[in-house]
Amino acid sequence: MQRRDFLKNSGLVSGALLVPGFLKAFDGLPSLITGNKKLVIIQLSGGNDGLNTLVQYHNDVYYRQRNAIALKKNNLLHITDEIGFHESLSSFKSLYDEGYVSIINNVGYPNPSRSHFRSTDIWHTASDSNEYSKTGWVGRYLEQVSKNPLGAIEVDDSLSLLMKGKTINGIATKDAKLFYKTARDPYFSKVIDEYENTHLSEHNLGYLYKTVIDAKSSASYIYEKTKTYKTRQEYPKNSFGKQLGTISEFINSGLKTQIFYASLGGFDTHANQLNAQKRLLKAYSEGITSFVKDLKSTGALKDTVVLTFSEFGRRLKQNAANGTDHGAANLVFLMGENLKHPGIYNAPANLVDLDANGDIKYEVDFRDIYASLLQEWLKTDPSRILNGRYKTLGLV
Repeated sequence: MQRRDFLKNSGLVSGALLVPGFLKAFDGLPSLITGNKKLVIIQLSGGNDGLNTLVQYHNDVYYRQRNAIALKKNNLLHITDEIGFHESLSSFKSLYDEGYVSIINNVGYPNPSRSHFRSTDIWHTASDSNEYSKTGWVGRYLEQVSKNPLGAIEVDDSLSLLMKGKTINGIATKDAKLFYKTARDPYFSKVIDEYENTHLSEHNLGYLYKTVIDAKSSASYIYEKTKTYKTRQEYPKNSFGKQLGTISEFINSGLKTQIFYASLGGFDTHANQLNAQKRLLKAYSEGITSFVKDLKSTGALKDTVVLTFSEFGRRLKQNAANGTDHGAANLVFLMGENLKHPGIYNAPANLVDLDANGDIKYEVDFRDIYASLLQEWLKTDPSRILNGRYKTLGLV
């Protein structure tokens, strides 16, 4: 196989790896993944408008700043005398009423970026806004704790920065059977036969080669493990529902994976926000409710925590297109049976004390939430994963 053919056909991510230490990938999987706790991470991509998700319906400032897109009090799902959920979150509110939801308000970071790509990278890498990291915090968890790519799965066709480490990446797949069939393609065997190729010592080729081996080894394990389990829970007939159904099958089939990642896109609502957000929140609410019911029915919910975030919130003041522009701090949802603070963790945003750009001020650093989940749930030292010391919040 020629070097140029290898690069052309791999179609895989680039990075760095020493060769040939990865050949142990053939030894069988999983090798070191520890613990039975699961963390499911869901991103509402595009910057969900938190102020129209959890509405301060007794706050005159909210209605003055959003005269065309403010939600009417009578249409909201009230959870206190002052705040209520968007009407599309009816099934989600049932989970909230049962004590399975914790809402953390005003989550963000210093000097926030209003770029989707940059802010997503910051959330994925757990870095400061002026720091550019090539590894995600889940990727670093794989390297330092799981020691195995199967420790984390992204239910998608491609891998996000979140899941990438220096020497180990997570797995990206939406369909275990298709992943298995693809990995059996003769091309993979041809690539693996190249283990004595001297070009593999080159910076990117070695990494690509390892990625191929990891994918082939993991595909067989995932398929054999999951083909015996099929969920009985009905999920919404949309891509987000399918993602969550796949994660449920991964968890309930006994896969040793600890961290899963999925996303629901479309929240970049600069224009005509009301209809778009209504549709998207309905998809989220119905999908996540099916997922929680599914895990609860099998007993898996007691070992699972779900984190939902968006890369930033929206501005308080609506724009001229009946939408909202990129903002800063936002709310985060935690879900599970083991929450220490079910309900409202902290007070909603202060709408009269905004930052210099007119955005919601952050109160909780998102890395404090990561540190809490790593230490309190996954039982590992968060400082070595997050490249810094962050406080824990007693969340789970």
